[in-house]
Amino acid sequence: MRDIILWGVLSVSLLLILIIVFRKKIGLGWISSFGLHLVLASLGIYVINYSGLTGDMYIPINPTTIGTVTVLGLPGVGLLLGLKYSLFNS
Repeated sequence: MRDIILWGVLSVSLLLILIIVFRKKIGLGWISSFGLHLVLASLGIYVINYSGLTGDMYIPINPTTIGTVTVLGLPGVGLLLGLKYSLFNS
């Protein structure tokens, strides 16, 4: 029963999002822009991790860190490094 409700909610949400996108004539350009930001955020975290700039600190590449860097940009990487240093390197 729980799965049926979950799939129903997901289906209705998807339908409403599609209606909003095509009715408001937003188009699909924002999807490619958002995808580009996600790829650049992942690439930025990857470069910081493997360039040796941060020493022994490592930022995991997961949806939370990629989302943070996507929203905040390059300062988001600094935020993640600062949080990791302050929380786990006492």
